[in-house]
Amino acid sequence: MRHDEFIAQRRPNWERLDRLIEQAGAGLAGLSASELRELGRLYRQAAADLATARRDLPEHAIVSFLNGLVARGHSAVYRESGAGGTTRIRAFFSTELPQTFRATWQATLIACLMFFVPALIGFGLTMNDPALAGVLMPGAELVVGEVQAGNEWWLRINEEGRSIASAEIMTNNIGVAFRAFAGGVTLGIYTGYILIMNGLFLGIIAGAAQRFAFAGNLWGFIAAHGVVELSVIFIAGGAGLQLGWAILRPGLLTRRAALVVAARRALILILGCIPLLIIAGLIEAFISPSALPLAVKYVVALGSGVALYTYLLGVGRT
Repeated sequence: MRHDEFIAQRRPNWERLDRLIEQAGAGLAGLSASELRELGRLYRQAAADLATARRDLPEHAIVSFLNGLVARGHSAVYRESGAGGTTRIRAFFSTELPQTFRATWQATLIACLMFFVPALIGFGLTMNDPALAGVLMPGAELVVGEVQAGNEWWLRINEEGRSIASAEIMTNNIGVAFRAFAGGVTLGIYTGYILIMNGLFLGIIAGAAQRFAFAGNLWGFIAAHGVVELSVIFIAGGAGLQLGWAILRPGLLTRRAALVVAARRALILILGCIPLLIIAGLIEAFISPSALPLAVKYVVALGSGVALYTYLLGVGRT
């Protein structure tokens, strides 16, 4: 059987299973006896289809779709009676989040490139001619002026109170991540805009800092929290790009089914970003602007980066 015939033949069962899982919601009490039997039958069939797809179509997008469908079906059929939120949270962080990150690393890499390529361009142009800052991004010349004057504006965090600053930083960072994620519904255009403009701004400031011998001051502030914060922006941006790609190129799935698959994976990623942004906000408020030696801040940067990617790349493997 050709892969398109396989998908066309099985798709009604998969869609019916998806509807039953949604109907089950938080428990199986919402299903009738016949629907419960149907749920079990369709779940077993989907599991068999997943095995077939993994064997015959290992690189096809249908494998990812069926993997998610079977996982949700398993959760519905074998849900622990009375299991609280702790079990669900543990499964999310020990399995779902790192596995989803590894399954979608290409989108995260694209988001990273969409950030760093403009950053490198902004860095090179501004380092050679700081007057270009306002041309590249209106308003950036004000921050370049702060850099030229040698003003460490982030020290205001110490004056305003670190607890308040921490809350503001977390709110801002979460807002940026959610905008990058939600921008996927614009076919990824707004997501790309968020990534490009944030990358360009960082490049402009870094270029000016290099030109005016301020780089040590700037990186002394950014280094400690930068690894986690930028990683989260790339993950959230990649989640948004997945939504846009599912709309543009659903493949052999229906556009709705492709969008559902992408949305579920993207939601897992964006929910996993929230605690990471909280960690980055705490570091940015309490460590980055502090008088700690630069070496200590670099150790924090290295340690947080190693811990984050050891978790994302190593946890949840079977």
